[in-house]
Amino acid sequence: MQPIHVGLVADPASPTAMAHRLSDLDPPGGDDGGAWVIEVVSEPFTIGSEDVDTALGRLSDEAFRHEWDLVVGLTELPLRDRDGRYLLVQADPVRRTAVLSLPALGGLRVHARSRHAVRALVSGMADRSSRDEHRVPLPRLRGRWRLLVGMVLANRPWLLVPGLKSALVAALATGAVATIDSTVWLLAVSLSWWHLVVATIGSVALVVVWLVIDGELWDRPDDDSAEARERSRLYNTSTLVTLTVGVLICYLALYVVNLAWALFVLDPAVMGRYLHTSLGYGDLFVLAWFVASAATVAGGLGTGLESDEAIRAAAYSKREEERRTRLARELT
Repeated sequence: MQPIHVGLVADPASPTAMAHRLSDLDPPGGDDGGAWVIEVVSEPFTIGSEDVDTALGRLSDEAFRHEWDLVVGLTELPLRDRDGRYLLVQADPVRRTAVLSLPALGGLRVHARSRHAVRALVSGMADRSSRDEHRVPLPRLRGRWRLLVGMVLANRPWLLVPGLKSALVAALATGAVATIDSTVWLLAVSLSWWHLVVATIGSVALVVVWLVIDGELWDRPDDDSAEARERSRLYNTSTLVTLTVGVLICYLALYVVNLAWALFVLDPAVMGRYLHTSLGYGDLFVLAWFVASAATVAGGLGTGLESDEAIRAAAYSKREEERRTRLARELT
């Protein structure tokens, strides 16, 4: 039995890494239908490929060029059909091509789910008796949330922290000084819990807005079509959520460091006598909370944020620009 040559065409970065992890796939239930020889190609999908027919056409061209028997595309883009519904997978057994949207897997257990999906797609297309189009749409409402979660997790917001290292250094320095300032103590103990909550929300929101402005991360529709506007809304929402999660991680780290510093250098009883009020160790937690908010604003807005790969990766629109640049460079 001749082996079946399978091509996996994947977006650069994490989708390509995922494709390499799938290169050892075997046929389900043995190799009666022929062993699979899998080749991975890193090729960026771009705007326009969100239309599933366009994506399948490009994959068919890749299969012809590489002399593959069948091809599966792995993209981090959301896929939409003619009805505007988001898709998990679409397969064309006639052309023996299929495309899988990784964010539509939901962001959890992506490797196991993508492994199962790709094996099912390859196995189905390898069966020449199967001529029915395979299409898995996401639920209209719940599917949007699932797709958004997948896009945010694909952005890996925790990796935003290295891109904010200058701001973090400035925030830590600000927090270290503010922690031992008597005026800051007076302000912290005088605030109610809801003032502190508002300060937290406001400081995080200010830094997120500054990141969007400074990094030019806001995506604008290419035209006035409903599809372009919907794409921009989805991209911008995923960018805002990603940045918010990343900044919150930085905020919590700042709070922990400030609290440890306050517990190490401060004696609440001594500060209480100096400020003519009664203070305890519980007030140090309130102080660290207030200082984290103030230092977040000072560090984020008072420091030029470096143009880091981690920050650009938080926005699908920026990655889209990089895809277009790469394709243009390869075509010249």
